[in-house]
Amino acid sequence: MTDILELAPQQLDKFGFLDVDVDPTLDLVAEINKLKKEKNAIILAHYYQEPDIQDIADYIGDSLGLSQEAARTEADIIVFAGVHFMAETAKMLSPQKKVILPDLKAGCSLADACPAPIFKEFKKKYPDHIVVSYVNTTAEMKTLTDICCTSTNAVQIIESIPKDQPIIFAPDINLGRYLVKKTGRDMVLWNGACMVHEIFSAEKIAKLRMRHPNAKFIAHPECEPHILENADYVGSTTGLLKYTMRNEATEFIVATEAGIIHQMEKASPHKTFIPAPPNNTCACNECPHMKLNTLEKLYVCMKYELPEVILPDWVIRDGVKSIDRMLEISAQAGL
Repeated sequence: MTDILELAPQQLDKFGFLDVDVDPTLDLVAEINKLKKEKNAIILAHYYQEPDIQDIADYIGDSLGLSQEAARTEADIIVFAGVHFMAETAKMLSPQKKVILPDLKAGCSLADACPAPIFKEFKKKYPDHIVVSYVNTTAEMKTLTDICCTSTNAVQIIESIPKDQPIIFAPDINLGRYLVKKTGRDMVLWNGACMVHEIFSAEKIAKLRMRHPNAKFIAHPECEPHILENADYVGSTTGLLKYTMRNEATEFIVATEAGIIHQMEKASPHKTFIPAPPNNTCACNECPHMKLNTLEKLYVCMKYELPEVILPDWVIRDGVKSIDRMLEISAQAGL
């Protein structure tokens, strides 16, 4: 976790990451809804959160949608049910608002794969390149970035850059390879990856498709190239969700974090959604960081308004430019 993400004064000593006892007789949904009204708070949740958190959220989305909502909300408090880079992004977009996160230990393997001090030295090797960074990076990394992107808008971001302008793309090498293939641009790629999207087994997926010959195989572009090559559709979490809603197929094998299946089932209850199997026996197609957030932690977080995401002014000032540019290009592209 980046050093830029700090604890509010004394909250660690007082609450121990807010690991406090919650009365088991409490109606947590009712209490959380009451706290939202009392504190003028909004709950933003990523698709990969547990279903009960998704169901109580005011807005559910992928990284682009969550960024857009964080920028325009009129709430006084943003409760971010996601991982720390998402809460950092919300703070950068709405610095005057209080941003709280149910569990500060909810990190991101992809963000951790690109430490800002090391990337800064790497960047010096390519002084004429501009940097496009996946939003799954730390706040400090965004200060070294010219334009952020998400899997929803990455193609449009790359295509908005003049063809004679060399690019460094970080940190996800799999998304970078997908973009090279999709746009024809030759980019310098940082070697980082998402722990969830790198474990899908092509062999097990092939066997699963044999058992479900009418199923569509859909995948997130963070997956490895040999997985994407066999997909019927490749897209962001929102793109995958929309595809399952619009496609006539009634079975789908889904290669991304399994949390999105909750929304797929709600949108298309008559269809069947099968999580793509990992290459081992664990439930590794679930992000352990995303799943650190629970309904109990969400309630305690809102009650005490802690842990709070605090960023230095210079990080907000220098880092938000790359996010603003992303949102500007996205709006121009109608995303």
